[in-house]
Amino acid sequence: MEYLRTLKNNNVIYSSTRDARYSQQTTSDFSIRFVFSGNERYSIGKRQLSIHTDSFLILNKGTQYTSSVESAIPVQSFGISFDDKFLQDFKDSWQLKDDTLLANYRRPLTSRYEYEFDETIYPFKGDLFFNINHLKYHLDRGLQDELLINEYLYHCLINYYQIFNEEIFQKAQGLNFLNRSTKIEILRRLNLAKEYLYTNYNQHISLDELAEYACLSVTHLLRTFRQAFHVTPHQFLVQIRLQRAKDLLRNTDYPVNEIVNMIGFDCPSSFIRLFRERFETTPLKFRQDL
Repeated sequence: MEYLRTLKNNNVIYSSTRDARYSQQTTSDFSIRFVFSGNERYSIGKRQLSIHTDSFLILNKGTQYTSSVESAIPVQSFGISFDDKFLQDFKDSWQLKDDTLLANYRRPLTSRYEYEFDETIYPFKGDLFFNINHLKYHLDRGLQDELLINEYLYHCLINYYQIFNEEIFQKAQGLNFLNRSTKIEILRRLNLAKEYLYTNYNQHISLDELAEYACLSVTHLLRTFRQAFHVTPHQFLVQIRLQRAKDLLRNTDYPVNEIVNMIGFDCPSSFIRLFRERFETTPLKFRQDL
């Protein structure tokens, strides 16, 4: 479904389906980007970030980026851009006490919340997953009620804030450092490593190149990655590959042996064993049961 909706409060929602696309842009507002099939690759400076159906990306206002689509599966892109006033109102209501909000009603707040969210890949899950799916379902069927649409967008920000808190602050607390700013900085570097795994999951990745990309030593990367994500980088990579295999089994007719090569596994028997351990079924049985 193709549409570009600009609401009266200047929030923008778009949906598009493409087999191939390349664009270079600067974000005019804070935005959240999803895909409902295939994958879309973003370049922010030297960073490469690839989002799939189980992940999403946020872009802060003013970020320059390029996005590209090169996929065997048509890519369904879906994005929301939040107007500054709508976003700031959400931040104020989330951060400030009720009496402060009432006292400042109809006039600018003197203390603004200016923190920029981390531009990284987040898991598309939980309440955000259900909220965005419901919103897209109704928009695809012609929903015009802007009051209802903006309620969805408000809840989308709440859901994102909860995921942000889980992925940044809660995971930072698991790191064995006393200084809070050190924890946040280490986690941001670990998120670079995570992005690299998400984007290059089908390649042969060495610990040295992963550590270099994250600006950490190999030993430091291994120790802190497990503290934050409760798995090793290799285990995290295997999880990504198995999820991509599941998507390909569901959405394409590629033979299993070809999927094994596409997702970066060397050995079909090893892939089948790991797939069965994670999903409690074999790849062929999974496809047959669809």
